[in-house]
Amino acid sequence: QVHLVESGGGLVQAGGSLRLSCAASGRTFNRSVMGWFRQAPGKERDILAAITWSTSSTYYADSVKGRFTISRDNAKNTVYLQMNSLKSEDAAVYYCAASSAPTTYFAKRPEDYSDWGQGTQVTVSS
Repeated sequence: QVHLVESGGGLVQAGGSLRLSCAASGRTFNRSVMGWFRQAPGKERDILAAITWSTSSTYYADSVKGRFTISRDNAKNTVYLQMNSLKSEDAAVYYCAASSAPTTYFAKRPEDYSDWGQGTQVTVSS
């Protein structure tokens, strides 16, 4: 089992920045890809970005490309999501997730991920 713990959410003004962290523990050895998702009330859970542990290959959804950056620290088993130029529509619960997919190409949907964190709330004030 893989245990994921997100942190770093909170309240930020529009145009501001936040960095989310996701610490992974447990049986992570075959979880090749880590992803960040978000879900707003009444909406589906959407992928934002994904990264491979081994090559740091990344994928970004069009909605966050150029504003969000995903990165990982293998030594700390931690994945980050740097979010800049935040907008009111970025407000949501943010989740990190782990997938055994071989590359980010195969890890773009929630059903591609087997392990999830509890989520962290991001609120953007205008």
